[in-house]
Amino acid sequence: MTDTPPPYGTPQHPRVAVRGEARIEVEPETAHITITVTARGKDRRTALEDLTRRNAHVLELARSYGPAVEKLETGAFSITPELTKHGRDEKIRAHHGRVHVTVVLNDFTALGEFTTRIADLDMTRINGPWWGLRPDSPAHANARRQAVHEAVQRAREYADALGARLTALVELADLGAENTAPAVPMPATPGGPRGRAAYGGATTEPTALDLEPQRQTVYAQVNARFTMSPPQL
Repeated sequence: MTDTPPPYGTPQHPRVAVRGEARIEVEPETAHITITVTARGKDRRTALEDLTRRNAHVLELARSYGPAVEKLETGAFSITPELTKHGRDEKIRAHHGRVHVTVVLNDFTALGEFTTRIADLDMTRINGPWWGLRPDSPAHANARRQAVHEAVQRAREYADALGARLTALVELADLGAENTAPAVPMPATPGGPRGRAAYGGATTEPTALDLEPQRQTVYAQVNARFTMSPPQL
């Protein structure tokens, strides 16, 4: 019969529980840009036509960067009437049009030029970039591996301090994966917006902005439980 240690601690097989943590910094993989195209006209048709034309220009410009643009999505769209000052008899003073576009770039060489050209368009606002990592980025796996190694090393140090050695891994769990301990909220990934908003065009091509990628911090935490040989007390 195999002498398998129980999952709980006993004098013959004491249990040691530790937490492994890792925090690494890596270069970003993507840059998110949000673009808001606006138009204002005395009547609905004029506002809609201007908005359609400006939106098409933004999409055409984004597509011209080819593989550098990883994602191009249109979000909310609205045409809103503006009533006269007193709003009597539902008299409309003008119509306001707005459409939101999200662009994700993976080529930071083209990023500065793209954001500058967008910001130079008439009645167009740009926010960003927000630097980030893809969900399947190797950085996440590297952080998790480091967290596991740190947990093993910490448990081994506790065992060594008692003149014992680790004998088996009883459990390995992500923080919050079980009800024994509440999840600790992770700090938000840094990467605030950079860029500018512009509401007027220029006759000449503007000088491209110099945007420096912001390094991203990746966190990982695990709970680990081991059994060890009887300590030398």
